[in-house]
Amino acid sequence: MSARKSGLQREVLALYRRALRMVRTKPALTQPKFLLFLRYTFHTQASSVSPRDVAAIEHLLRRGRRQLEMYEQPSVRDCQISQAMRDWEQSRRELRTTSQ
Repeated sequence: MSARKSGLQREVLALYRRALRMVRTKPALTQPKFLLFLRYTFHTQASSVSPRDVAAIEHLLRRGRRQLEMYEQPSVRDCQISQAMRDWEQSRRELRTTSQ
């Protein structure tokens, strides 16, 4: 049984779920790129801020909502993936493979 989530935790999870729903609205060929962008962005932003830094989390939430509104536009059909994102994904896959 998990502990109750704070209001900020619920907001972050709601933003992540909304972003996952946005990915499903994009063309099938670009969905993996959007998903990698989403996962990488949330991971790097989460690791860059202390869980106790409420002001920084609220700022990231506002910035994330604005960015998501932009990506939700039907005219946005693709996104750029950096080499750092690809490397991060590859390292995550290798970690999963070696831990199994």
